[in-house]
Amino acid sequence: MVGDTDDVFYDPARRLIYVIGGEGAVEVLRQHDQDHYEPVRRITTAPGARTGLFVPAFNRLFVAVPHRGLQSARVLVYEVKED
Repeated sequence: MVGDTDDVFYDPARRLIYVIGGEGAVEVLRQHDQDHYEPVRRITTAPGARTGLFVPAFNRLFVAVPHRGLQSARVLVYEVKED
């Protein structure tokens, strides 16, 4: 699992879980049932980007990237597509 995890969101329509970690990635897991999950993908973000918001109505996952050294503060936007 991604390190320095801060936010976790569940997408019931797709049965996906988005885990945002300050290590610099979002882990996506698929729920098969209440006890079984499988990794789907790991999306690279930026170091320290561990705060986010999932908005199901927009099919978007927003991830906040902090200013660090030469890294500019910004908001990354990921479109969640249908399977």
